[in-house]
Amino acid sequence: MNIQIFGRSSSFDTKKAQRWFKERRISFQYIDLDSKGMSKGELTSVLQAVKDIDKLLDPKAKGDAATLFKYLGSTDEKFNKLLDFPKIIAAPVVRNGRLATVGYRPEVWNNWE
Repeated sequence: MNIQIFGRSSSFDTKKAQRWFKERRISFQYIDLDSKGMSKGELTSVLQAVKDIDKLLDPKAKGDAATLFKYLGSTDEKFNKLLDFPKIIAAPVVRNGRLATVGYRPEVWNNWE
């Protein structure tokens, strides 16, 4: 497994996801969304796995970018907004190759083992 956890240090669900993988001795790479964000390729891969770009918006996100995201029509516009403002991406986003989840989803990760 090649696990990547995109999250925030302030996110309780990110901490739970890290603990879940640590308890199972599964190594992972942690990427801080607030400081590094996601590359275009990473976001494309996650979107292909998740299938719905609206799932990637953090429901607790505040500010103009989060408000604007909700009113954008096309997936391309929303995709570019997520690239420009990674602080509005829901955390954690957990990737395993071409598979990905948004939020704390151990019931899915169990099937990755």
